[in-house]
Amino acid sequence: MKTKLFLVALFSTLIVPSVIAQNITVDTVVNRKIHLYENGYTKAIGVKMYPGALSYKQFKQSNKAIEAIGYFTLDGFSLAVLKEFYTPIEESNQLSWYYGYGGHLGIWSDEWKKTNAGTNNSNIAVGFDGILGLDYKVKNAPINISIDWQPSFSIIQSYFNNQGGIGVRYTFK
Repeated sequence: MKTKLFLVALFSTLIVPSVIAQNITVDTVVNRKIHLYENGYTKAIGVKMYPGALSYKQFKQSNKAIEAIGYFTLDGFSLAVLKEFYTPIEESNQLSWYYGYGGHLGIWSDEWKKTNAGTNNSNIAVGFDGILGLDYKVKNAPINISIDWQPSFSIIQSYFNNQGGIGVRYTFK
């Protein structure tokens, strides 16, 4: 009995004020999960065209996602990781515009250096990326389509790349 009274006293003096101070209610976790699914998906994997790439996107919150984009060619590869911020377009939970930032790392062959002027004779590309686009989740289908502009600036090789494209991904709840 003394143990139960002690636990009740401990709970009421430590836990309850902490929960009240943070304004957390029982339904907060449920509401967060429901809000997360308003755009129709939490993870997506697929392809991005121009240039050809593999894309994986995961939402960390309802309006924030991390996207990894891997570009692969016969001359090498580049991996870009972007933090993206989403804003739904009114009247539609399926369509959002987004922007974000991140960075990239690329490793290229000697042949690539020959055909790309201004690469400072380096096989490595490291730099910053930005992204601006539209994201659409097809209603009642596990498909996501995006179109974006992704400018990037490589620090080591001192070049600016204007890219972007159309992404098609399979979505997961």
